[in-house]
Amino acid sequence: MAWQRLKNNSSQTRIFSHGNPVCEDMSVVRAEVLDKAEQAGAANAEIATRLKRRDAAMVAELIELYQHRLLRYLVFLTGNRDLAEDLFQETWLRVLERGSQYDGRARFDTWLFAIARNLMLDHARKRVMKSLDEPTSEDSERTLEIASGDPSPFENFLLRENAARVSEALLQLSAPSREVLVLRFHEDLPLEEIASVTHAPLSTVKSRLYRGMSALADWLRSEQTPLEAQR
Repeated sequence: MAWQRLKNNSSQTRIFSHGNPVCEDMSVVRAEVLDKAEQAGAANAEIATRLKRRDAAMVAELIELYQHRLLRYLVFLTGNRDLAEDLFQETWLRVLERGSQYDGRARFDTWLFAIARNLMLDHARKRVMKSLDEPTSEDSERTLEIASGDPSPFENFLLRENAARVSEALLQLSAPSREVLVLRFHEDLPLEEIASVTHAPLSTVKSRLYRGMSALADWLRSEQTPLEAQR
């Protein structure tokens, strides 16, 4: 009996250690994840190397790749298309001038959005210093426009929920909550990357995301027509 139990246990061990398809599948998944991470790391390293050489061709490639995402982010961040376009141009000039500061350890889009955000904050500070009595863009009607390009996950959400209403709802949110929502659902950035862009603790990012989603849902519910409410 003891020999039989030992034989059975040995057989089970062989099954779990050599023939378990779940273990094999997990190994494949881990290998694929590592491979993608290595590819992303190599791509970031190449970008860093070429930017350090002030490679204009590299900047042109990056503009082609990220132009729609960057402009959309700035439009949502500022609520002003003209200002967004000005900051868009300034951002790429900054990339060309200070590309040597990018070391390739972080995702390039995280670094790019951080530059754009800092330029927006600099612009806001200059406006305040120029005149505290000057009317701001918040005192006028704002139309939120979305740059053209392939649909992102956030754009698909906008289409499903009625783009005009959701865009209007986003403008009702506080700027910090709106920014986190755009970066998470529009630009598909992980929360850790959002924390890096906004220079905020991860816990703060999570709190802003939760509050923003709750406020957005409340606003959309309050704006439902009687017919929509019956669906």
